[in-house]
Amino acid sequence: MKTIMLIGFGAMAQAVIERLPDGVAIGWIVAREPHHVAIRQQFGDAVMALTSPLDCEETPDLVLECASQQAVAQYGEDILRRGWHLAAISTGALADSALEARLLNAGGKLTLLSGAVAGIDGLAAAKEGGLERVTYQSRKSPASWRGSYAEQLIDLDAVSEAQIFFEGSAREAARLFPANANVAATVALGGVGMDDTRVQLMVDPATKRNTHTLHAEGVFGEFHLELSGLPLASNPKTSTLAALSAVRACRELAQR
Repeated sequence: MKTIMLIGFGAMAQAVIERLPDGVAIGWIVAREPHHVAIRQQFGDAVMALTSPLDCEETPDLVLECASQQAVAQYGEDILRRGWHLAAISTGALADSALEARLLNAGGKLTLLSGAVAGIDGLAAAKEGGLERVTYQSRKSPASWRGSYAEQLIDLDAVSEAQIFFEGSAREAARLFPANANVAATVALGGVGMDDTRVQLMVDPATKRNTHTLHAEGVFGEFHLELSGLPLASNPKTSTLAALSAVRACRELAQR
């Protein structure tokens, strides 16, 4: 039996818990103190509720981050310095180049999950042979952008048709939209980098899906990929596929 530490206890973490593969158990959940009562009610003594991963005196087989960019920034380096394996879904944290360097040099093992987008393997392969241009576009409903920086750029209540409200680099997108633009960071890290990956963010009142469009060109040729995914019912900012990529990381752990 493999034992994981889960960072986060929100919608994505619950989706992982519901789909946890055979051969994997949760030993620890890192969450804010107010959530500890709910963790004990759900798991009893089988899972230890922690306020910091450093409070764990054992060694998890995998630390699975399902919380936020802030959690990666706060805990990632210390986790890796312990020699642990960290799988992160909030890849936008690496838009901070200093943090990226510290994580990559901390030791341990860092896995960046594919999250809500497909085609990262093809993008990485294209990079080997001369990847020149990558554009990523995200189209979501107004509800998916509420509570984000988008509210300062566009009136979400007045939008009547699909509209681009942000264009810039993946680094800018990941910093300005920490809960919405992790896919932009994942695409950038797999391809031409944070500053050269162009990002468009759209709001579309006619959709209930999160649509991710990736276009890449280079010496290899070009490819165009579009994925239209459903958000989690409990959190419109979170893609179901992103949660499933975390579940996949658990299944791969069980198969080792």
